[in-house]
Amino acid sequence: MIETTFEVQVPTPLLRFGFDRNEIQRRITEWLVLSLFTESHISSGKAARLLNMSRIEFLSLLRARGIAYINYTSDAIAEEFVAAENLEVGL
Repeated sequence: MIETTFEVQVPTPLLRFGFDRNEIQRRITEWLVLSLFTESHISSGKAARLLNMSRIEFLSLLRARGIAYINYTSDAIAEEFVAAENLEVGL
C-alpha cells in the first residue's frame, strides 16, 4: 500500500501513557479508519484492507471498540420488531 508521511502534533501529556511512535501511528490510523467507517465514507471491507486485517478481524475490532456494525434508524428497528413478532405468531 502506498503511504504518505506528514507531521502530527500530539499533546505532550499523552506521551506519559508510554506509547512509542509506532503505537501512536497505529492508533491514529485506526482512529481515522474507524471514523471514516462510522461516517459511512468507506465499507467494512475497505476499512479492513486499510488496517491490514481481514473483514472478520475488523468486525471484531468494531465490537471491541463498542461500535455498531449495523446502524439502524429507530423506524428500521421498529419494523424489525414487528417482523419478529409476526414470525412468533406464525409459529
